[in-house]
Amino acid sequence: MLYKLWRSFIKEIQLLKRDSGGIVIIFLMPLLLIITITLIQDSTFKNLEGSKIPIIFIDNDKSEISKNIKLELQRSKTFDLLTNYDEKSAQNAVFSGDYQMAIVIPENLTKDLNSNIDSKVQTIVSSFGLESDSTATKVVASKTKDIHLYFDPATNAGFKNSVMNAVNKMVFEIENKKIYKAFQDQLGTTEDLENKSLITFKEITPNKGKEELMPNSVQHNVPAWALFAIFFIVVPLSINLVKEKSQGTSVRVRVSPTPYYIHILGKTFTYLIICIIQFLLMVAVGVWLFPYMDLPQFDVTGKMFHLIIVTLFAGLAAIGFGVLLGTLAKTQEQSAPFGATSVVVLAAIGGIWVPVFLMPEFMQKIAAFSPMNWGLNAYYDIILRNSGIGEIAKELIFLFLFYIAMVAISLFYERKQNSV
Repeated sequence: MLYKLWRSFIKEIQLLKRDSGGIVIIFLMPLLLIITITLIQDSTFKNLEGSKIPIIFIDNDKSEISKNIKLELQRSKTFDLLTNYDEKSAQNAVFSGDYQMAIVIPENLTKDLNSNIDSKVQTIVSSFGLESDSTATKVVASKTKDIHLYFDPATNAGFKNSVMNAVNKMVFEIENKKIYKAFQDQLGTTEDLENKSLITFKEITPNKGKEELMPNSVQHNVPAWALFAIFFIVVPLSINLVKEKSQGTSVRVRVSPTPYYIHILGKTFTYLIICIIQFLLMVAVGVWLFPYMDLPQFDVTGKMFHLIIVTLFAGLAAIGFGVLLGTLAKTQEQSAPFGATSVVVLAAIGGIWVPVFLMPEFMQKIAAFSPMNWGLNAYYDIILRNSGIGEIAKELIFLFLFYIAMVAISLFYERKQNSV
């Protein structure tokens, strides 16, 4: 049995040698794609990783509150504040799409807020029968002050809500501190009544925070285009199967004492080797070439074994799909274009071209049915979360079951055709 499997493997190698040009394309095309796409997408990924967004900040108050709001926006490391604008020019710049937003702090915001707080505190103190500061003059509560927020009409609602909530939180915290300070002054106490939060937030990142959960351009494109290359073997594999049928090789295989599944296993082992070579070439580009192109280096320290395991299972899924396509197709004109098109479609919906987390929600649900997405998620878990085999077992099982299903359908169809 092993000898028959070995001879089947040798036969596949000899078939591939006859199409050396096609094999070179299988290796070179993904390398050109990964370099080109990574260079194009790098700036986009840097924006997602937290590059500063330029916004216009107009301070008509020029006092405590506006200075605190400006300081908090600068500390957030999200915004780059532009201050050389008046409200009219800022409005025109934002509505024309030059900037995403502008924040306009109204005049006398700090003064009116202090007056409003003093008025309310004096009223509350008096209602308890306590004497307020006799030297204090009665203060009339001021009208509501509006902080104007101008947004580019193309800005999404999530960004608008997050900015409004952030500004509202800043003002609320400043107002809270002033209220406690006013009570402290009215009661004449030296005790610190400042409202300190009992509950705070502490961010816990997996694996001691060593990895970012959002991939950079290299962490996405190396595994993504490795998967694309792996699945593109569907084209030569299906073409070889069609050739065997047209040249009568498949008939000789069926009448030989060697079971047909040995023939399929021989193809599986042969193309798995190609898949491994493709992946290693991609990793080599990410590790050694990208740093010279001012791109992040692809870090595989301590992860290579797990990445190879995912590659093997992804290769099985691709081989299963190629075997099915080659079994069903009757001519090379059917197998080649359909194979290439189907791989591109699976790549598109699987998150290869555009990461799944950037897709609309309904497309994210569709992506869950693409075997490329299973493989990409497994790669992500290893690269970003330092996951082991246990954590990616579900994706590996899905890929293996996909291979089994494709081969089973192919064997059933082949047997049915031969029985007719």
